[in-house]
Amino acid sequence: MLVGLLNNVVEQYQVIIIGILFACVSTLAMLKCEFKFLPQDQGREFAVNGELSKGKIRGVGIIMVACFIFSSILFIPVTKEYVIYAILLFAMMLSGYLDDMSKIPWSDYKKGLIDFVISLVTVIVFIKNNSTDITVFGNVFHINPILFGFLAIVLLWVSINVTNCSDGVDGLCSSLSIVTLFSFAVIFPVQLGDYKNYIFLMVGVLLAYLYFNTSPSTMLMGDAGSRAIGFFIALIAMKSGHPISFVGLALLLIIDGGLGLVKIFLLRFLKISILKNTRTPIHDEMRKNKGWSDTQVVYRFLAFQIVASVICYLFIA
Repeated sequence: MLVGLLNNVVEQYQVIIIGILFACVSTLAMLKCEFKFLPQDQGREFAVNGELSKGKIRGVGIIMVACFIFSSILFIPVTKEYVIYAILLFAMMLSGYLDDMSKIPWSDYKKGLIDFVISLVTVIVFIKNNSTDITVFGNVFHINPILFGFLAIVLLWVSINVTNCSDGVDGLCSSLSIVTLFSFAVIFPVQLGDYKNYIFLMVGVLLAYLYFNTSPSTMLMGDAGSRAIGFFIALIAMKSGHPISFVGLALLLIIDGGLGLVKIFLLRFLKISILKNTRTPIHDEMRKNKGWSDTQVVYRFLAFQIVASVICYLFIA
Protein backbone atom coordinates (compact mmCIF):
# COMPACT_ATOMS: atom_id res chain seq x y z
CA MET A 1 0.00 0.00 0.00
CA LEU A 2 2.79 2.40 0.93
CA VAL A 3 4.67 1.61 -2.29
CA GLY A 4 1.52 2.28 -4.31
CA LEU A 5 1.00 5.60 -2.53
CA LEU A 6 4.58 6.64 -3.24
CA ASN A 7 4.21 5.68 -6.90
CA ASN A 8 1.08 7.84 -7.17
CA VAL A 9 2.89 10.79 -5.61
CA VAL A 10 5.85 10.36 -7.97
CA GLU A 11 3.56 10.10 -11.02
CA GLN A 12 1.57 13.18 -9.98
CA TYR A 13 4.57 15.35 -9.18
CA GLN A 14 7.26 13.84 -11.39
CA VAL A 15 7.82 17.08 -13.34
CA ILE A 16 8.36 19.17 -10.23
CA ILE A 17 10.49 16.44 -8.64
CA ILE A 18 12.72 16.49 -11.72
CA GLY A 19 12.68 20.29 -11.51
CA ILE A 20 13.85 20.26 -7.89
CA LEU A 21 16.66 17.85 -8.75
CA PHE A 22 17.62 19.99 -11.74
CA ALA A 23 17.63 23.19 -9.66
CA CYS A 24 19.76 21.56 -6.97
CA VAL A 25 22.24 19.81 -9.29
CA SER A 26 22.60 22.75 -11.68
CA THR A 27 23.25 25.13 -8.77
CA LEU A 28 25.74 22.68 -7.28
CA ALA A 29 27.56 22.38 -10.61
CA MET A 30 27.62 26.12 -11.22
CA LEU A 31 28.88 26.91 -7.73
CA LYS A 32 31.80 24.54 -8.30
CA CYS A 33 32.96 26.66 -11.25
CA GLU A 34 35.51 29.41 -10.75
CA PHE A 35 33.94 32.72 -11.71
CA LYS A 36 36.53 35.48 -11.88
CA PHE A 37 33.89 38.21 -11.72
CA LEU A 38 32.85 37.31 -8.18
CA PRO A 39 34.42 39.44 -5.43
CA GLN A 40 36.23 38.22 -2.34
CA ASP A 41 34.97 39.05 1.12
CA GLN A 42 37.02 41.63 3.00
CA GLY A 43 35.83 40.56 6.44
CA ARG A 44 33.42 42.52 8.59
CA GLU A 45 35.15 44.78 11.11
CA PHE A 46 32.48 44.75 13.81
CA ALA A 47 31.04 41.25 13.29
CA VAL A 48 31.97 38.37 15.57
CA ASN A 49 34.60 36.25 13.77
CA GLY A 50 34.19 38.55 10.78
CA GLU A 51 37.87 38.15 9.91
CA LEU A 52 37.29 34.44 9.20
CA SER A 53 35.29 35.35 6.11
CA LYS A 54 38.11 37.37 4.58
CA GLY A 55 39.16 35.99 1.22
CA LYS A 56 36.08 33.82 0.66
CA ILE A 57 34.13 34.16 -2.58
CA ARG A 58 31.19 36.50 -2.03
CA GLY A 59 28.14 37.28 -4.12
CA VAL A 60 27.31 33.76 -5.33
CA GLY A 61 23.67 34.78 -4.91
CA ILE A 62 23.90 35.88 -8.57
CA ILE A 63 24.42 32.22 -9.54
CA MET A 64 21.74 30.96 -7.16
CA VAL A 65 19.07 33.35 -8.44
CA ALA A 66 20.00 32.70 -12.08
CA CYS A 67 19.68 28.92 -11.54
CA PHE A 68 16.35 29.38 -9.76
CA ILE A 69 14.83 31.56 -12.48
CA PHE A 70 16.04 29.28 -15.26
CA SER A 71 14.69 26.19 -13.48
CA SER A 72 11.33 27.84 -12.78
CA ILE A 73 10.83 28.84 -16.41
CA LEU A 74 11.88 25.37 -17.56
CA PHE A 75 9.64 23.30 -15.28
CA ILE A 76 6.68 25.45 -14.21
CA PRO A 77 4.00 27.08 -16.41
CA VAL A 78 4.96 30.72 -16.89
CA THR A 79 2.47 33.58 -16.50
CA LYS A 80 2.98 37.26 -17.31
CA GLU A 81 2.68 38.01 -13.60
CA TYR A 82 5.47 35.60 -12.71
CA VAL A 83 7.73 36.93 -15.48
CA ILE A 84 7.52 40.38 -13.90
CA TYR A 85 8.25 38.95 -10.44
CA ALA A 86 11.24 37.06 -11.86
CA ILE A 87 12.59 40.29 -13.36
CA LEU A 88 12.10 42.10 -10.05
CA LEU A 89 13.76 39.22 -8.17
CA PHE A 90 16.72 39.50 -10.54
CA ALA A 91 16.79 43.27 -10.03
CA MET A 92 16.85 42.81 -6.24
CA MET A 93 19.66 40.29 -6.59
CA LEU A 94 21.56 42.62 -8.93
CA SER A 95 21.34 45.50 -6.46
CA GLY A 96 22.85 43.27 -3.80
CA TYR A 97 25.53 41.99 -6.17
CA LEU A 98 26.60 45.50 -7.15
CA ASP A 99 26.82 46.35 -3.46
CA ASP A 100 28.94 43.23 -2.91
CA MET A 101 31.22 44.36 -5.75
CA SER A 102 31.55 47.93 -4.52
CA LYS A 103 34.77 48.84 -2.71
CA ILE A 104 32.75 51.30 -0.64
CA PRO A 105 29.53 49.73 0.77
CA TRP A 106 26.36 51.42 -0.43
CA SER A 107 24.61 53.69 2.04
CA ASP A 108 21.44 52.57 3.80
CA TYR A 109 19.53 55.35 2.03
CA LYS A 110 20.65 54.21 -1.42
CA LYS A 111 19.67 50.61 -0.71
CA GLY A 112 16.44 51.77 0.91
CA LEU A 113 15.48 53.72 -2.22
CA ILE A 114 16.15 50.68 -4.40
CA ASP A 115 14.10 48.51 -2.06
CA PHE A 116 11.23 50.99 -2.21
CA VAL A 117 11.16 51.21 -6.01
CA ILE A 118 11.28 47.43 -6.50
CA SER A 119 8.71 46.88 -3.74
CA LEU A 120 6.38 49.53 -5.21
CA VAL A 121 6.44 47.89 -8.66
CA THR A 122 5.91 44.47 -7.04
CA VAL A 123 2.88 45.69 -5.11
CA ILE A 124 1.33 47.36 -8.17
CA VAL A 125 1.68 44.13 -10.16
CA PHE A 126 0.33 42.07 -7.26
CA ILE A 127 -2.76 44.25 -6.73
CA LYS A 128 -3.50 44.21 -10.46
CA ASN A 129 -3.46 40.40 -10.56
CA ASN A 130 -4.68 39.36 -7.10
CA SER A 131 -7.33 40.05 -4.50
CA THR A 132 -6.42 42.30 -1.58
CA ASP A 133 -8.40 40.11 0.81
CA ILE A 134 -6.35 38.61 3.63
CA THR A 135 -7.20 35.81 6.03
CA VAL A 136 -6.42 36.05 9.74
CA PHE A 137 -7.28 33.07 11.97
CA GLY A 138 -9.95 31.91 9.54
CA ASN A 139 -11.55 35.34 9.15
CA VAL A 140 -11.39 37.06 5.76
CA PHE A 141 -10.83 40.82 5.69
CA HIS A 142 -11.04 43.00 2.61
CA ILE A 143 -8.25 45.56 2.68
CA ASN A 144 -8.43 48.79 0.72
CA PRO A 145 -5.92 48.48 -2.15
CA ILE A 146 -4.05 51.63 -1.10
CA LEU A 147 -3.71 50.43 2.49
CA PHE A 148 -2.82 46.95 1.28
CA GLY A 149 -0.14 48.44 -0.96
CA PHE A 150 1.41 50.36 1.92
CA LEU A 151 1.42 47.31 4.20
CA ALA A 152 2.81 45.10 1.43
CA ILE A 153 5.71 47.51 0.86
CA VAL A 154 6.46 47.37 4.60
CA LEU A 155 6.35 43.55 4.47
CA LEU A 156 8.74 43.46 1.52
CA TRP A 157 11.15 45.93 3.13
CA VAL A 158 11.14 44.06 6.43
CA SER A 159 11.63 40.65 4.82
CA ILE A 160 14.45 41.85 2.55
CA ASN A 161 16.36 43.47 5.40
CA VAL A 162 15.88 40.95 8.21
CA THR A 163 16.93 38.16 5.85
CA ASN A 164 19.95 40.18 4.81
CA CYS A 165 20.92 40.87 8.45
CA SER A 166 20.66 37.18 9.38
CA ASP A 167 23.34 36.27 6.84
CA GLY A 168 26.26 36.44 9.24
CA VAL A 169 26.74 32.83 10.35
CA ASP A 170 27.59 29.98 8.01
CA GLY A 171 24.38 28.19 7.02
CA LEU A 172 22.03 30.30 9.16
CA CYS A 173 20.22 32.48 6.59
CA SER A 174 19.76 29.67 4.06
CA SER A 175 18.63 27.12 6.69
CA LEU A 176 16.06 29.45 8.26
CA SER A 177 14.85 30.46 4.80
CA ILE A 178 14.33 26.80 3.86
CA VAL A 179 12.21 26.19 6.97
CA THR A 180 10.20 29.39 6.40
CA LEU A 181 9.53 28.71 2.73
CA PHE A 182 8.77 25.02 3.24
CA SER A 183 6.34 25.94 6.03
CA PHE A 184 4.42 28.21 3.65
CA ALA A 185 4.27 25.40 1.08
CA VAL A 186 2.97 22.87 3.62
CA ILE A 187 0.42 25.15 5.29
CA PHE A 188 -0.93 26.96 2.20
CA PRO A 189 -0.58 24.54 -0.76
CA VAL A 190 -3.96 25.39 -2.28
CA GLN A 191 -3.68 29.15 -1.88
CA LEU A 192 -0.19 29.25 -3.36
CA GLY A 193 -0.95 27.15 -6.44
CA ASP A 194 2.09 27.05 -8.75
CA TYR A 195 3.99 29.28 -6.33
CA LYS A 196 4.23 26.25 -4.06
CA ASN A 197 6.35 24.65 -6.77
CA TYR A 198 8.51 27.77 -7.02
CA ILE A 199 9.19 27.30 -3.32
CA PHE A 200 10.40 23.75 -3.87
CA LEU A 201 12.78 24.91 -6.61
CA MET A 202 14.16 27.64 -4.35
CA VAL A 203 14.65 25.06 -1.59
CA GLY A 204 16.61 22.92 -4.06
CA VAL A 205 18.85 25.89 -4.85
CA LEU A 206 19.38 26.66 -1.15
CA LEU A 207 20.25 23.04 -0.37
CA ALA A 208 22.95 23.14 -3.06
CA TYR A 209 24.32 26.37 -1.57
CA LEU A 210 24.39 24.82 1.90
CA TYR A 211 26.84 22.22 0.58
CA PHE A 212 29.39 25.03 0.34
CA ASN A 213 28.14 27.27 3.14
CA THR A 214 28.04 24.92 6.13
CA SER A 215 30.65 25.80 8.73
CA PRO A 216 33.45 26.31 7.82
CA SER A 217 32.12 27.74 4.56
CA THR A 218 34.04 28.26 1.32
CA MET A 219 31.69 30.83 -0.22
CA LEU A 220 29.05 33.40 0.73
CA MET A 221 25.81 34.34 -1.01
CA GLY A 222 26.33 37.98 -0.04
CA ASP A 223 23.68 40.65 -0.38
CA ALA A 224 23.02 39.29 -3.88
CA GLY A 225 21.52 36.17 -2.31
CA SER A 226 20.09 37.27 1.03
CA ARG A 227 18.22 40.31 -0.33
CA ALA A 228 16.73 38.26 -3.18
CA ILE A 229 15.66 35.49 -0.79
CA GLY A 230 14.03 38.04 1.52
CA PHE A 231 12.13 39.45 -1.46
CA PHE A 232 10.99 35.96 -2.46
CA ILE A 233 9.81 35.10 1.06
CA ALA A 234 7.68 38.28 1.22
CA LEU A 235 6.21 37.55 -2.22
CA ILE A 236 5.25 34.05 -1.08
CA ALA A 237 3.64 35.47 2.07
CA MET A 238 1.55 37.81 -0.10
CA LYS A 239 0.54 35.05 -2.53
CA SER A 240 -0.52 32.80 0.35
CA GLY A 241 -3.35 35.19 1.25
CA HIS A 242 -2.16 34.97 4.87
CA PRO A 243 0.58 37.65 4.99
CA ILE A 244 0.27 37.97 8.78
CA SER A 245 1.59 34.41 9.05
CA PHE A 246 4.98 35.84 8.02
CA VAL A 247 5.43 36.89 11.64
CA GLY A 248 5.34 33.29 12.86
CA LEU A 249 6.83 31.47 9.89
CA ALA A 250 9.80 33.85 9.69
CA LEU A 251 9.98 34.53 13.44
CA LEU A 252 13.68 33.78 13.91
CA LEU A 253 14.65 35.83 10.88
CA ILE A 254 12.64 38.72 12.34
CA ILE A 255 14.16 38.37 15.80
CA ASP A 256 17.71 37.89 14.56
CA GLY A 257 17.82 40.69 12.00
CA GLY A 258 14.85 42.82 13.01
CA LEU A 259 15.94 43.86 16.50
CA GLY A 260 19.09 45.40 15.08
CA LEU A 261 17.06 47.35 12.53
CA VAL A 262 14.73 48.66 15.25
CA LYS A 263 17.72 49.56 17.41
CA ILE A 264 19.36 51.55 14.58
CA PHE A 265 16.10 53.22 13.52
CA LEU A 266 15.24 54.44 17.02
CA LEU A 267 18.75 55.75 17.64
CA ARG A 268 19.17 57.43 14.25
CA PHE A 269 15.78 59.10 13.87
CA LEU A 270 14.35 59.39 17.40
CA LYS A 271 17.57 59.47 19.44
CA ILE A 272 16.21 56.62 21.57
CA SER A 273 18.79 54.07 22.67
CA ILE A 274 17.67 50.49 23.39
CA LEU A 275 19.45 47.15 23.82
CA LYS A 276 22.63 48.98 24.81
CA ASN A 277 24.27 45.82 26.14
CA THR A 278 22.99 43.50 23.43
CA ARG A 279 24.87 42.89 20.21
CA THR A 280 22.87 42.79 17.01
CA PRO A 281 22.18 40.83 14.90
CA ILE A 282 21.20 38.49 17.73
CA HIS A 283 23.38 35.69 16.35
CA ASP A 284 26.39 37.85 17.28
CA GLU A 285 25.04 38.24 20.82
CA MET A 286 24.74 34.47 21.11
CA ARG A 287 28.27 33.88 19.84
CA LYS A 288 30.07 36.72 21.63
CA ASN A 289 28.29 36.97 24.99
CA LYS A 290 26.63 33.57 25.35
CA GLY A 291 29.51 31.49 24.02
CA TRP A 292 27.52 29.63 21.37
CA SER A 293 29.45 28.11 18.47
CA ASP A 294 28.31 28.76 14.90
CA THR A 295 26.84 25.25 14.76
CA GLN A 296 24.91 25.81 17.99
CA VAL A 297 23.50 29.09 16.66
CA VAL A 298 22.26 27.44 13.46
CA TYR A 299 20.72 24.35 15.07
CA ARG A 300 19.16 26.17 18.02
CA PHE A 301 17.68 28.90 15.84
CA LEU A 302 16.38 26.21 13.48
CA ALA A 303 14.80 24.31 16.37
CA PHE A 304 13.01 27.44 17.60
CA GLN A 305 11.80 28.24 14.08
CA ILE A 306 10.47 24.74 13.51
CA VAL A 307 8.53 24.95 16.79
CA ALA A 308 7.16 28.37 15.78
CA SER A 309 6.10 26.99 12.39
CA VAL A 310 4.34 24.01 14.00
CA ILE A 311 2.45 26.36 16.35
CA CYS A 312 1.40 28.48 13.35
CA TYR A 313 0.16 25.35 11.61
CA LEU A 314 -1.93 24.36 14.64
CA PHE A 315 -3.55 27.81 14.77
CA ILE A 316 -4.16 28.06 11.03
CA ALA A 317 -5.17 24.47 10.18
